[in-house]
Amino acid sequence: MDTSSSPKLPAMEAIPALLQEHGGMIYSLGCRLCGTPEEAEDLVQETFLQAFRDWHQFQGRSTPKTWLYTIAARTCQRMQRRKVGQPNAVASLDELASFGAPQLGVYEPDSPLDEEIRREAVGHLEQAILELPLSFRMPLILRDILEFPIREIAHITGLKEATVKTRIHRGRLKLRQALDHVLPRQKVPPANYSRQVCLDLMQLKQEALDRGEKSTPELDAAVCKRCEVVFAGMDLAAEICEELRQGHLPEKLHRAILEMVGVAPSGE
Repeated sequence: MDTSSSPKLPAMEAIPALLQEHGGMIYSLGCRLCGTPEEAEDLVQETFLQAFRDWHQFQGRSTPKTWLYTIAARTCQRMQRRKVGQPNAVASLDELASFGAPQLGVYEPDSPLDEEIRREAVGHLEQAILELPLSFRMPLILRDILEFPIREIAHITGLKEATVKTRIHRGRLKLRQALDHVLPRQKVPPANYSRQVCLDLMQLKQEALDRGEKSTPELDAAVCKRCEVVFAGMDLAAEICEELRQGHLPEKLHRAILEMVGVAPSGE
C-alpha cells in the first residue's frame, strides 16, 4: 500500500499499513537505541499506539514515514530519561581522530582474517553505538543504519542540520575508534599534513559518507598513508552499519499491536 497519500485514510486503515511498512525498521531502531529486544518492543508498541491516537492530527506536511519516526524518536527519549547511567559525553575530536597515535587498527579487505575480523567487529560496533550519548546515537542510527537524509533527521530530532552533521560525524569517529580493538594494530607513519589539512580531509570524507559515497577524486588525490588507515576503518564501520539495516518485526509483536488498536490480524 502507498502510504504517501494516506492522511485522509482512517486510522484503522493507515496505522496497520504503516506497521506493515515500517514496523520492522522501528524495531531495529529500538534494538540499536535501547539495547534489548524487550525495550525495542516497548518502543514499537508505544510508537504505534501514539500514532493511532494522534492520526487525526497528521496533516501531511511531512511524509507518514518521517512523522512516524518523529514519534519514535520522542518516545525513545522519554524511555531513556527513565534510565540511569546513560553515557553523556563523547571524546574530543583530536582523540577520536587519533592524530598522534603511533599505532592504529588496520583493516585490509580480503585478507585471510577478513571474515573472522568482520564477525568480531559487529559486536564491538554495536556496543560502541550503545555507548554513544542518545543525542549522538539517534542521528547516527537514522543516517548510517536507516539511511535518512540529513534534512529529515533534522526534522525528526528537532535539531539544526549543522548540528545533526556534527553529531553524526563525531559518532562515526567513535565507531572507527571502537574497531581499533578488533583490527590488527600496526605502526603507521605520521600524517603528511598539518592538523588543519587533516581536519579538512576528514571533513571531505565525512561529507562523502553523508552522500552514501566512500571517496571523491579530491580525497583519492590527497590522502596519505595515515588517512588511508583511518578512512578504511570508517568504511568498515559504514559497511557494518549497512548490514545492521535489516529489520524484522516479530510476528507476535505485530499481532499484539494490531489487537491493541482494534484491528483483527489478517486471516482471522
